[in-house]
Amino acid sequence: MKQTQVKVAFLSAVLALGTILAGCGGNSNNASGGGTSAPAANQEQGEGNSQSGEQSKEKIVIATVGPLSGSASDYGSTANAGAQYALEQKKAEFEQLGFTVELLPQDDQADAKQAVAIAEMMVSNPDVVAVVGHVTTGASIAASVKYEQEGLVMVSPSSTGSSLTDEGKKVVHRICARDDQQGSQAAIFAKNQLNVKSAFIIHDKQAYGQGLADEVKKQFDQDGVQVLGYEGITAGEKDYSAVINKVVAANPDLIYFGGYYAEAGILVKQARDKGFRGYFMGGDGFDSADLLKIAGPAAEGVVFTSTVGDIAATEEGKKWIEEYEQKTGNKVGIFTSFGYDAMNVTLNGVLEAIKANGGKKPTREEVLNAIHGTKDFQGQFVKVSFNDKGDNEFAEVFVYKYENGQKVYVGKAE
Repeated sequence: MKQTQVKVAFLSAVLALGTILAGCGGNSNNASGGGTSAPAANQEQGEGNSQSGEQSKEKIVIATVGPLSGSASDYGSTANAGAQYALEQKKAEFEQLGFTVELLPQDDQADAKQAVAIAEMMVSNPDVVAVVGHVTTGASIAASVKYEQEGLVMVSPSSTGSSLTDEGKKVVHRICARDDQQGSQAAIFAKNQLNVKSAFIIHDKQAYGQGLADEVKKQFDQDGVQVLGYEGITAGEKDYSAVINKVVAANPDLIYFGGYYAEAGILVKQARDKGFRGYFMGGDGFDSADLLKIAGPAAEGVVFTSTVGDIAATEEGKKWIEEYEQKTGNKVGIFTSFGYDAMNVTLNGVLEAIKANGGKKPTREEVLNAIHGTKDFQGQFVKVSFNDKGDNEFAEVFVYKYENGQKVYVGKAE
């Protein structure tokens, strides 16, 4: 009995072991012979390799900074959208070199304090090697102090204030024209093309607006155009009747306002409502469909300068606009084109720095030097060569007007 029990136990153990081995062998055969579990195993392995490949690539981050909310959000959002489009087109080229390149958009609300806070965050992030921005002059000037301390290069698509590059910071660059170009050429255009003999100048007391107004006044004084008044207003208010009353009493040929579209729209409407029939002119701060919404029919005939030319003037430009809008779902706005070219200038500098560094990730200093040395870079919309100050030697100024509810290109400011 005991012997039989032992034999039975032995046979049971053998059978159990055989079952286990058969199960293991079955899994092994499925893996090599195309069974159902093989794809899952291979997929996991492939995903692991893919993740490993991504992890093996070094990360490069480009920050974009501008107002994505608030009264100047039209400028920041369009510049950011253009920059993002440019970066997406370059990702594959960076991946071939062993890098992932990422966008880090930031909202400074066109506020100097917020701009400084963001600059502090950007310099503390070791992966950030360059900044495309800031978009507005006041924010750019404030943030540039922090960037200069840490050697983090910035390329602004749209900050026109002359003092931005006059302060001598090596990190600061812009692809657009300066206010002493925009302001002086606006004044020359007003005198020569609009036959203006007298003007009343208003500004918003901010870095961009007052700086632009000062340059216009300087050129008017030089050319003999009589300046009948020079007044500052407070941005964000809704009633500017006090200064408009002074304008109407002075009866100038032209009102020039240095500031942004939110206040410009109000000033235009209130001036027309009070009977002013002369020209109303400003800078690229007027370039927004929101001005038309605010001013309504009073915006008819408003003239403004811009650092951005008519990108739809050529067949190539029209094709770019069509492709951009199809791929992004966004409409081209005021600084889409210069956000695009500012990013391309920046990425070109990063690629040059990688090349100079033997294919390794460059330092911030190496990226700064590469971008600062940019010469004859042909962007999609503007050619770029930076001088010692960081200004673009090829920047130009253009003139537009609002007519029948549309923005109409007039030509180069001459």
